Amino acid sequence: MQSQPHVPGFNVRWSDAEGSQNEEQAGARGFRRRRRNRHGRGLRGELMLPTLPAFRTRSERFDDLVLDSAERLQDMWGKQLDGVLFAVDEIPPNLEQLVASGTSAPMGSYTPGGKGEAPMITVYRRVVEQACGTREELQDLVHDVVVEYTAEMLGVPPETLDPVYRRRYQ
Repeated sequence: MQSQPHVPGFNVRWSDAEGSQNEEQAGARGFRRRRRNRHGRGLRGELMLPTLPAFRTRSERFDDLVLDSAERLQDMWGKQLDGVLFAVDEIPPNLEQLVASGTSAPMGSYTPGGKGEAPMITVYRRVVEQACGTREELQDLVHDVVVEYTAEMLGVPPETLDPVYRRRYQ
């Protein structure tokens, strides 16, 4: 391997002094020069095709659930939700202090807008995922969290914001 082509005669080799002579005599190539892995299989392609549902990651699917809930509320409430930002964050800030004090972690937060900033509703992915067992429960809980914090922002009860709020559990 030539590392600096502008300096004539400067070469760097990736092999040890004793093993390089034996490998060169035997005709074997070094590990870095192999085109296949040690089991002879070579590089593989994508494990999942983009058309299959498993191609998307859990965080991407969670983002889609939050987006679906936000779009549902936007369709029902229209202009009152114009300019509201919906965000997904992994964990709430200061989670260590919350756990140490014995307080349960919030599933989301509402940040009011001010001085040119739009109001923001944030859903904490890890907290919501840990509270659910199945995908259906996750979808319902994500929607309920979005509805709760949107209702807090608008100053109305969550039941008036969305008629199916918490009715799926009964």
